[in-house]
Amino acid sequence: MFALVESGSITKMLNGNRGITIDGIQHPRAIYTLWTEAERNAIGIYTVEIDNSKKKNEEWYINTNITYAFSGGKVTGSYGDATAKAHADTLYTAQDETDGLGTEGDVKVEGLKTKLIRNVKAQAEGELNRTDWYVIRKSEESTAIPSAITTHRKAVRSKQAAMETSITNASDTPALETLYTYTKQEDGSVTRPLGEIPILE
Repeated sequence: MFALVESGSITKMLNGNRGITIDGIQHPRAIYTLWTEAERNAIGIYTVEIDNSKKKNEEWYINTNITYAFSGGKVTGSYGDATAKAHADTLYTAQDETDGLGTEGDVKVEGLKTKLIRNVKAQAEGELNRTDWYVIRKSEESTAIPSAITTHRKAVRSKQAAMETSITNASDTPALETLYTYTKQEDGSVTRPLGEIPILE
């Protein structure tokens, strides 16, 4: 991305896919690829340098729009402070109910915890579904369920419960993000504090 700077101010953002007329002179789009930065700067076109230092993971945060500025012979685009997404549900208030918007106490907007717990439940359900046929066969034909399958199904339910508890107990959005952040261990494995639903090999 490029910016046109005139009289010390950014007057237009350019994507570099078409030519531009400056001071009555038509320049082809090739100036964005064939000209040096200094040559472009001489006619007021600068490459935009994006500062991502305040940009955060959009799974957990709402980033601001980029703002652009010209200073010190450079055009920079930067983000403002990101806002953490709500970790808890937002509920309808008494005023909402009075205004006919919803019933007080009901969920108005789901928070991250609700969504993440629903995902954990879905993962566990998906894994249990793979061995449900053992349970059905046991019910219909009284065929014993292999002990390894029983052990695995218990492990899935146990891990599901532990994961849901960890999510529920997270104090805020950064704490949730930490639960889901993978780090490399000394043995070379990559794990996250939340752990994973066990998978039957």
